[in-house]
Amino acid sequence: MQRAIPTTSRRTGSGPKPLADCGSFATLARRADALEALDRALRQTLPLPLREQVRFANLRNGRLVFLASSPGWASRLRLMQAQILAAAHAIGTCASSVTVKVIPPAPAATAPDRSKPLSPAAAAHLRAAAASFTDPELRALFLELASFAETADSPLRGTE
Repeated sequence: MQRAIPTTSRRTGSGPKPLADCGSFATLARRADALEALDRALRQTLPLPLREQVRFANLRNGRLVFLASSPGWASRLRLMQAQILAAAHAIGTCASSVTVKVIPPAPAATAPDRSKPLSPAAAAHLRAAAASFTDPELRALFLELASFAETADSPLRGTE
């Protein structure tokens, strides 16, 4: 026998909110601006290397939430909790604690590796395989692929 699932939400406050609970776009924009200003004000009180490795994320229930790029930076920020709370009180923010979450930075976009040119030997094998096909479309595809082989006068030859 299965229990009936109630239709009411069991949301406890963590996780994403339904869009209807977020208010208007203007309200969200004002909140984002306020958090951005608080981020700038609080990070200005931090020493320079630390300031670049952390970001203020939220103010919820009297708790300042910061994001750090590594556990080491998170530890340094936790050691400065008293200074951060004093700065928050000085600018009129009611906060009683600091929480730091480690969020590693997104990996840097890397350029895709340039594919290696097709060797003349591989091109010869593709041509031989193409000759064995009875399907003209498949034969044409293999011959086209073989045409991408590097030639003896290619500038890439000998640089491997």
